[in-house]
Amino acid sequence: MASIIDLSGSVAVVTGGTRGVGAGIARSLLEAGAEVVTCARRAPKEPVEAAGRTARFMPVDLRDQAAVGALFDRIREDHGRLDTLVNNAGGTPYRMLDEGGAARHARVVELNLLAPLTASLAAYEVMRGQSGGGSIVMIGSVSGGRPSPGSAAYGAAKAGLDSLARTMAVEWAPRIRVNTLVLGMVRTELSPLHYGDEDGIAAVGRTVPLGRLAEPADVGDACVFLASDRASYISGASLLVHGGGERPAFLDAATANQRSAIDK
Repeated sequence: MASIIDLSGSVAVVTGGTRGVGAGIARSLLEAGAEVVTCARRAPKEPVEAAGRTARFMPVDLRDQAAVGALFDRIREDHGRLDTLVNNAGGTPYRMLDEGGAARHARVVELNLLAPLTASLAAYEVMRGQSGGGSIVMIGSVSGGRPSPGSAAYGAAKAGLDSLARTMAVEWAPRIRVNTLVLGMVRTELSPLHYGDEDGIAAVGRTVPLGRLAEPADVGDACVFLASDRASYISGASLLVHGGGERPAFLDAATANQRSAIDK
């Protein structure tokens, strides 16, 4: 992607950009020439690097509105502008609705919906007055468009995030573009916790039409595109980055039933 899109001179912030998908996004932006700032509560064990360049890390609790505002003020002071915000920070533990109580589910919504709103509002104050405006990218999930047992609050938050992005795209046009990347399963350092060993990961990958889990760089390339002038007429969009989606379970059941009938 860096060979066809040049983001040199631009400044990008990636929330939760120190590991996993976020680090992949930060690396893709670095490769495209952007100055990249990552932020999270804890510093990464190793710096995020790509193409001989290193992302700057700035600590912040995205649920602290005052701290988020101060972070973006500092970015404007130090870098002069902000061209791209990628709201990537989020996640959830596996927890059924009747477990843990409402307060724990509320914290999931806070991290996955309210924190991106807070960051976007702070970024807007920087972007609105600068030449060229800016681009905001929400990292959504297929969980926001289908039942999500074990992660109901997360799915609800991601559905809300997609809606929020479309409204922002209308209210903040034409200066600022806002889009959502709707992700399926992505292979990260945490994948073994969810899918098991390499055989397990491969088996899960075979359920995806394209035959594999996404890599963080796949998500990063999509972010680079949406951050660039090549996407200058794309706003309020939800771009599916899920390898073709999920094969409907009834197809496998129907196929198995057909085979059983033939065998008889």
